[in-house]
Amino acid sequence: MSTTNGPKTALVTGASSGIGQATAVKLQTLGYIVYGAARRADRLQTLAASGVRPLPLDLTDDAQLTAGVERIIDQSGRLDVLVNSAGYGSYGAIEDVPLDEARRQFEVNLFGLARLIQLAAPQLRRQHSGTIINISSMGGRFAMPLGGWYHATKFALEGLSDALRMELRPFGVDVVVIEPGGISTEWAGITADHLDRVAAGSAYARQIAAVTALMRNQSAGQRQSSPSLIADTVARIVTARRPRTRYAVGFMAKPVIAARRLLPDRAFDRLISAALGIPRD
Repeated sequence: MSTTNGPKTALVTGASSGIGQATAVKLQTLGYIVYGAARRADRLQTLAASGVRPLPLDLTDDAQLTAGVERIIDQSGRLDVLVNSAGYGSYGAIEDVPLDEARRQFEVNLFGLARLIQLAAPQLRRQHSGTIINISSMGGRFAMPLGGWYHATKFALEGLSDALRMELRPFGVDVVVIEPGGISTEWAGITADHLDRVAAGSAYARQIAAVTALMRNQSAGQRQSSPSLIADTVARIVTARRPRTRYAVGFMAKPVIAARRLLPDRAFDRLISAALGIPRD
């Protein structure tokens, strides 16, 4: 039980758009004091108009992370919910992607997130309450071609979350993973643009063309779930007496994760290749 009275406080990263933005607004309507964090402060003004407190935050800047958490504790005296929604996907064949870019994905999707947890955990332990929600992906349970480095960050996040859950349980802190399926955000379009730029001269050009076409369809919103579905899931988690450890939600998340669990590796490989329209030589 927290020793501090007053409204509960939440920090949501990646709040400038998509899942993070929808989640910040949802928690604010539930009565939370919400800090919406993003690297680009200019994109947080819409949230500020709705009552969410904007917080410029670059996950690769340790000084910013430290100052951000200190600001929240100084102003609110507590932190009850941390939603780690920020992240990005930079696709390409493992052979083609420069290691500097691979490292940057890990810095944003894993190490920056982990550093924020390190900074928030002492306050949560002192309160003996709180919830950390890590937005992973259905791609944290299976891999697709050209997404190897992105999937690696999400696989790592799944393992980190499992260990963290056991470590923080004695202190009354819940750790929950959300594994979104296809969600209608900017993510797919941005990733497709990047693939277009690296396609020329690649030995994997046919695979790139197939995956890019699929992502263009996703970017157009075909059969995708709304970011509000993830925000509603966050609301369910923070209001549950005993939340589940994982929530697979959104377009195709549950069936594809189930197929990965049930099918042998090569059978699943064939299923994914067929779904992407990748020719098999």
